[in-house]
Amino acid sequence: MYVVIMGCGRVGASLASALTRIGHEVAVIDRDASSFLRLDADFSGTKVVGMGFDRDVLIKAGIERADAFAAVSSGDNSNIIAARVARETFGVERVVARIYDAKRAAVYERLGIPTVATVPWSTDRFLHTLTRDSQTAKWRDPSGTVAVAELDLHEEWAGKRVTALESVTASRVAFIIRFGSGVLPDRRTVIQADDQVYIAAVSGTVAEALALASNPPPSDD
Repeated sequence: MYVVIMGCGRVGASLASALTRIGHEVAVIDRDASSFLRLDADFSGTKVVGMGFDRDVLIKAGIERADAFAAVSSGDNSNIIAARVARETFGVERVVARIYDAKRAAVYERLGIPTVATVPWSTDRFLHTLTRDSQTAKWRDPSGTVAVAELDLHEEWAGKRVTALESVTASRVAFIIRFGSGVLPDRRTVIQADDQVYIAAVSGTVAEALALASNPPPSDD
């Protein structure tokens, strides 16, 4: 999937890096070139300097072939204008905007543009809105710092230890539902076919962990 992101602040950079790590193509737009320093050192996507609601800038970023667009700059007006241009001018189907004003957010939700408020799990919600259709986490602690989510594991994880899964997803396996009963795993626990595996992870990493777990485990070589 090709994703264009407007804004390379903390959320934009985190979102861009996460999307790239799970195999998507990404272009990031920001009016300040120094903002790109927030991206991972090995970020392989496109960086475009300019205003994210400018049509020429969007075209330079590849909006005409984009599958998704996220407006995550620090300004509500810029984000909503860019989101509407992406949706209405270039026909991008998956568009999401970061809106600080809750009243404005409600209006734009009614216009069919999903919005995300400035909450600790913004990266998770953006990533999931752009790439998936279901809710990311089953539970979050009151502060929004830690989340629990069920994994949709690739079948090749069967036979692997939970420690291998934890290493790949940067999470903790909280519990497993096996044959209808709950199991608290330890380092020796091996994943079995048809296990329902639930992880605990820091907000901002959950959606990426879900995506990584849906891929085959890395080779032991």
